[in-house]
Amino acid sequence: MRRRDLHDAAAGLTGPRLLPWTTPEGKPCYLSTDGHGYLANLADNIESVQIGMGKELLEYARDSMAPGAKILTATEYRWLACRLTEALADALRVADSRGQRLPDSEGEAAEEGGDGDV
Repeated sequence: MRRRDLHDAAAGLTGPRLLPWTTPEGKPCYLSTDGHGYLANLADNIESVQIGMGKELLEYARDSMAPGAKILTATEYRWLACRLTEALADALRVADSRGQRLPDSEGEAAEEGGDGDV
């Protein structure tokens, strides 16, 4: 094992963190971290901005679909669909990243001597 892998294992980390951005080619970016430091904080802030923008976009979409709302043009609907698609991709990426950092509850139960049966 590499020294960093040993440190991560000792700290209870399961692997590198999926970051909320990609390479210019669209490939995922990862960070080996203990959850602290400049890049980890930057990733946390970007995730918060992405979720906030998604909420605002969802509110705009709901207002656009409300009874009596101004009818959008085809171009405006296409723009809305593109932005909603981007927001959903961001939200799924954040959920995936955060889910990967959750402790394994089955592994914890086994360590505590429980077999999970009631």
